[in-house]
Amino acid sequence: MPDGPTVETPVEPAPPPEPFVPREEPAPDAQPVPEAVTQEIPLPDRPVVEVPPAPETRPVTASELTEYTIVRRRSDKPGSGWRRAVNVASGGLVNPGIGAAEQRRQELALRIRRPLPGPRQIAVASMKGGVGKTTVTAMLGLMLAEHRGDRIVALDANPDAGTLAERLTGRTDSTVRDLLDSLGGVGSLSDIARFTTLAGRLQVLASEQDPVRGEAFDRPEYERVCAVLSRFYNIVVTDSGTGMVHPAMDGTLALANGVVIVGSHTVDGASRASRTLDWLVAHGHGELVERAVVVLSQDRTSPEIDGERLVAHFRARCRAVVVVPRDPHLATGSRIELDKVSQGTSDAFLELAALVADDFGGPPPVRR
Repeated sequence: MPDGPTVETPVEPAPPPEPFVPREEPAPDAQPVPEAVTQEIPLPDRPVVEVPPAPETRPVTASELTEYTIVRRRSDKPGSGWRRAVNVASGGLVNPGIGAAEQRRQELALRIRRPLPGPRQIAVASMKGGVGKTTVTAMLGLMLAEHRGDRIVALDANPDAGTLAERLTGRTDSTVRDLLDSLGGVGSLSDIARFTTLAGRLQVLASEQDPVRGEAFDRPEYERVCAVLSRFYNIVVTDSGTGMVHPAMDGTLALANGVVIVGSHTVDGASRASRTLDWLVAHGHGELVERAVVVLSQDRTSPEIDGERLVAHFRARCRAVVVVPRDPHLATGSRIELDKVSQGTSDAFLELAALVADDFGGPPPVRR
């Protein structure tokens, strides 16, 4: 054998044997398993239930988030009465808060500021003179202008030398007739301002003081004036003059979005106000009557008058009734100054303005 070391070759181990798995043999008498059979079982008849379609969802926009929808209107600082006196006397250290009456005024003021979908024309009318129609027009215009941020004009459409401008501004230098004569040159608000006067924030357009020229103020001319005013003013409050058959009245009612009927706490004043409603219904203005507000003035009244019965009568005929207490300042017939009007009278006209504004979001009256 050759000399040298012996080299052993490694032997790989054999793999482990696979586990024994016995094969299952079917029994001699076993039967093959049949495949599953699906059998339709008839169900009892059931009524067909129609599911209504889901209602259409209105798109939500940012316009819904305004001060009128999300701001809680409450002021802790009293503005009138003994509460204000205590607050002022204490230098603001003692604050009793606002009372129910002042909270009510805040709520009314919020209603007055209701947004407008478009220009509105409010007619103040009465079949009888001497019931305070011009006073109601003036106070309504002042309250709307005082609490709203848009432009408001009071138009005196009385053909018989109306006194609306005298009660509000004391001036009648320019009149509606002057505006009519210059309509071709009116292209902006400043052009119209040459013919109006200002009472607080309320613009006033006086009636013609010359009876000869005033009688010519008919429906076409009224409509021309209102067409121009509606371009630059959001609300037009019209003192329509006494009676219902003068030429300008047709135009006033044809364009009016709302109407205020003025009466008084007297037999003749109340009956004429009710007859005014009858006249409007008979002449195709039933929708205006349903949405009308009746104002009953107590400038002339008597303990013998059943005020509750009067109010109930008109509430059955129209949308709302406002009773205005007698006011010494307004009773003089002189120029109106809001700071001289009593609190009760001011509250009544504030409610009237809120009621008028409540109708701003409604559909226009149906003309027949």
